[in-house]
Amino acid sequence: MRTNFLFFGIGLGILLGTPALAQVESTQQQTTTAPAPNITQEQAPAMPSIQDVRGPLNTISNRPRAATGTQAGAVAGTGQAGLTPGARTVFPGSDLQLRIQEFQFQQLQEDLQAEQRERNEFQQFVMQSIGRDLPMFGANLFRTVPSTFAPVDNIPVAADYVVGPGDEIQIRAWGQIDVDYNTVVDRDGTISVPKVGVINVAGIKASDLPAYLKTVFGRTFRNFQLTATLGKLRSIQIFVVGQAKRPGTYTVSSLSTLVTAVFAASGPSSKGSMRNIQLKRGNQVAAEFDLYDLLLSGDKSRDAKLLPGDVIYIPPVGPLVAVTGSVNVPAVYELRQSTVLFDLIRWAGGLATTAAGQKATVERIEDHKARKVEEFPLDMGGLSRSIRDGDLVTVYSLVPRFDNAIALRGDVAQPGRFPWREGMRVRDLIPDREALLARDYWIKRNQAVGLDSNVTSILTQQAATGTRLSVEDLNQRRKREGELDATIGDTIRRIQTETEAAKFLDPNQTSSAVEVTRLQDATKGTIEAAKSDAQRLINQIKPSQREVNWDYAVIERLNRNDLTTSLIPFNLGKAVIDGDPEQNLLLQPGDIVTVFSKQDIKVPISKQTQYIRLEGEFKGAGVYQIHPGETLRQLVERVGGFTPNAYLYGAQFTRESTRLQQEKTLEEALNRLERDIQRFNTLRAQNVTSPEDAASLKQQAENQQALLARLRQIRPIGRVVLELPESPKSRDLPDLPLEDGDRFIVPPPPSMVSVFGSVYTESSFVYKPDKRVADYLSQAGGPTKSADESSIYVLRADGSVKSRRQEGFFTASLERSRLMPGDSIVVPEELDRTTITRALKDISQIFYQFGLGAAAVKVIRQ
Repeated sequence: MRTNFLFFGIGLGILLGTPALAQVESTQQQTTTAPAPNITQEQAPAMPSIQDVRGPLNTISNRPRAATGTQAGAVAGTGQAGLTPGARTVFPGSDLQLRIQEFQFQQLQEDLQAEQRERNEFQQFVMQSIGRDLPMFGANLFRTVPSTFAPVDNIPVAADYVVGPGDEIQIRAWGQIDVDYNTVVDRDGTISVPKVGVINVAGIKASDLPAYLKTVFGRTFRNFQLTATLGKLRSIQIFVVGQAKRPGTYTVSSLSTLVTAVFAASGPSSKGSMRNIQLKRGNQVAAEFDLYDLLLSGDKSRDAKLLPGDVIYIPPVGPLVAVTGSVNVPAVYELRQSTVLFDLIRWAGGLATTAAGQKATVERIEDHKARKVEEFPLDMGGLSRSIRDGDLVTVYSLVPRFDNAIALRGDVAQPGRFPWREGMRVRDLIPDREALLARDYWIKRNQAVGLDSNVTSILTQQAATGTRLSVEDLNQRRKREGELDATIGDTIRRIQTETEAAKFLDPNQTSSAVEVTRLQDATKGTIEAAKSDAQRLINQIKPSQREVNWDYAVIERLNRNDLTTSLIPFNLGKAVIDGDPEQNLLLQPGDIVTVFSKQDIKVPISKQTQYIRLEGEFKGAGVYQIHPGETLRQLVERVGGFTPNAYLYGAQFTRESTRLQQEKTLEEALNRLERDIQRFNTLRAQNVTSPEDAASLKQQAENQQALLARLRQIRPIGRVVLELPESPKSRDLPDLPLEDGDRFIVPPPPSMVSVFGSVYTESSFVYKPDKRVADYLSQAGGPTKSADESSIYVLRADGSVKSRRQEGFFTASLERSRLMPGDSIVVPEELDRTTITRALKDISQIFYQFGLGAAAVKVIRQ
């Protein structure tokens, strides 16, 4: 048993002693392979040279020399085999930089939050008093401090820098000796140079170091030159205590000063003083620094260099005052000694440009008991008054009041403020009619010069007719999704180009309807939608500018006695044109004169400028001004009536107000129809029992949505059915009162009757008076099997609709009805009567209510 324990103890001792033995061997190996002393000798060259004069005994170096040939390669390879002691590991640049930026941003956020949390009591007091958070003056200087303020290694060292332990000295000498030696000052302040000995350099200034070393070297060698510079400098340890944001122990460069150390500690906290930062060395205060000298005038002359063991003490904040209002730097300031109002305003950057420089108010705490408000005039006496701890100085801004100004606004050539003078009247402010021509009037005419020929033609039309289409309209950005063109003007030019290209490709295509259809097929209705938008802009016939309301203008005047506002109306025409003394009112300072247009305040129709557009078979086609109370029949008689080739039955009368109402009603009807379709499809989906029914229901819903989409492409034109007889005369025109923007088009007699829908041949046929509806249907091949013959209807040339539902005992059937040139027969398809789509069967009602023509049928059938 004893033997077993003996062997067990021996084995355990071997196991425990092996690591220690390995460590001892490793240490011995490192000691054995350590480099030799930093003194190298050069091998004598084969040919005599100047090196032979100096000899190897005169060379002192601890820096590897550049070798040539194989030795150089070997040395280089050896140098790259491992990392230099103290070298930093290189990380991937992008990831490391990103992490550093994220850390800095997070640190900044934390600092801002900490600054809000560390608001001192006086700052909270000021915020409760004025409702505004004022920062401590100079606190933003330390908001984004760098991570370190240690200087870089390659900057010059100051001449008065004192050499101490830890500094690196680089010695270079040439002549009788060749010295290239780097050494570090030991703890005892000495350096050891081979062949020279130990040299005490502690306490020597950097500027005196070369001369001092040359003197020491001169005791051993002669005929040489020497330079000595400092390499890597020592680090020193200092202490930052007191009311600093980050108090503690800091290791900084020996070149650091009091200011750089304060920056490294992120400056004073909100409760720390900026005006009495102390540098303590031993038991004495070596220096005091006022940060206000640096902040206000850039003075850093009181800064002091740091030595190892220095203590930077930031005492608690001193007396505080706040400046707010119309100054350049509103903030909370710290007082150090007796301060007057002038000094405080100077610290705040002076008065702002908009400051009222007469007086300032001071809210003062009296004996820590109560608060009082005093008023300091901003003159020599007021600026020399003393400021106390806890004062809140407020400098008010100017009141935005004009003492001698009159404002002119509205539809005038030059709105703005003008100087008032004694005895000034309305006519002095608005001397003539030219003063009422707004800038837009001239801009619209100037912009028409030098434009594209197509756009110029459009602007020329609107200039002659007084339409509202302008360059801004043509260049306005389209907001409809999927629009190919950027502007309406681009769309108009592209439509014209594609139309000409269509004519070139197929010269036989002379019908504009065919061209429009091809363009619709190519762009899925986008071009036609843009064309209708542009056409509607052209057709909005309006005066060339907002016409002035000569009957009414107003003066807005403030009563200084009770501060009430009164309106003084006057007749602008009588005041400016006629010079009526009763209307040419006397103006007072502060008056606001407003000139209105006829669009701003609706005037009677008799005083409105209204235009109507007459096109087609008129003896005097053009744009005419509507006389007050004039009707359509009276206007036609005034312009000379129609030409002999006029087809009055097919005349088209459109009105902008009617078009807007039709668009609104059509949109409501389609929205209601869409809701009905969705509701019905939801009910049907609950009864689906097979995949075939589900697929059928899905296809049916897609067809319904496609049909709704095509219906939404229809744009009402605002047509009004005149209810004329089949052979009308001028006297048959209704006495319809005219409105601004009306358009009356009388075409020549057409020679065709068109047949659309579920027929074997959709086409247009020559009109013959003896033919009836049934005859044209027969020419088209008759209705197809999918046609709904009970819902056939006729779109009349006058805009009305005739269908089977209008047949009566005393009226002829639809098939026996006689047609007029330009009429169109529509044969709808048979629709599933079990679906909600049968509501679309009565499409004739839509065409009748919204004044649509045969062109809309093409849109629905696409």
